[in-house]
Amino acid sequence: MAAGRFDHRTLLLLTEADEIEMRTPRGDGSVSSRPIWVVVVDHVPYVRSYAAERGRWYRRARADGQAELGLEGETLAVRVVPDGGSGLDEKISAAYHAKYGRHAPGPTEAMVTPPVVATTLRLEPADG
Repeated sequence: MAAGRFDHRTLLLLTEADEIEMRTPRGDGSVSSRPIWVVVVDHVPYVRSYAAERGRWYRRARADGQAELGLEGETLAVRVVPDGGSGLDEKISAAYHAKYGRHAPGPTEAMVTPPVVATTLRLEPADG
């Protein structure tokens, strides 16, 4: 596996998952778990905070730069890296529309608004 990249199996699971669990540490040492959406663009997984910068999981992940994902009964340690830019943001938004637009059009539209787009995070293996 190349540094910063998930293996093919993990990318396939992320591509096919309707939701993943985003797990972030709370100040008291406990772990918060929140179901979120994930898309994969050009072999890289991305997530956004539906609540924009108000999302607690997002604020904790940004502060720590690390989180865990619950996926198909497995736990994956990840680094979260702010990412985006106009061309990439458009591709990620298109991926949200393609993956979620048909069965959840309202929430999908929320995921492509400027405040939510500003929370785009790239996921990388923690050991990569």
